[in-house]
Amino acid sequence: MIFAGPLGNVLLGRGMKQAGDLAMWPPREILPTAIKVFETASIWLGVGSLITFFIAYMLALSFADYSYVQPASSLAYGVVAVMGHLILGEQISPLRWAGIAVICAGVFVVGRTSPRTTQPG
Repeated sequence: MIFAGPLGNVLLGRGMKQAGDLAMWPPREILPTAIKVFETASIWLGVGSLITFFIAYMLALSFADYSYVQPASSLAYGVVAVMGHLILGEQISPLRWAGIAVICAGVFVVGRTSPRTTQPG
């Protein structure tokens, strides 16, 4: 879940950059734009990765409380920054890295608690 979501988002971003400028106006440009988007392999890989994320997220919610799963999944913010830097060549400022570190520290605190506080139904 922590890797599939960010990977899907990065692949979608890369795919949209590969597709180039997209025109939605005039209306006759919508179909060629849609074809250009759906012919991009990175977009399909991104969609597959996001489906994997969704399934993993549902599985995690089936055995742990939402108040545990959601903060724990925030580790993905760090993964997204690293992937954005390595795969997309984005520059990440020290202030943004500091923010990601604060989020990851919060995840560490949440991770030290019990994943379930309610009894299974």
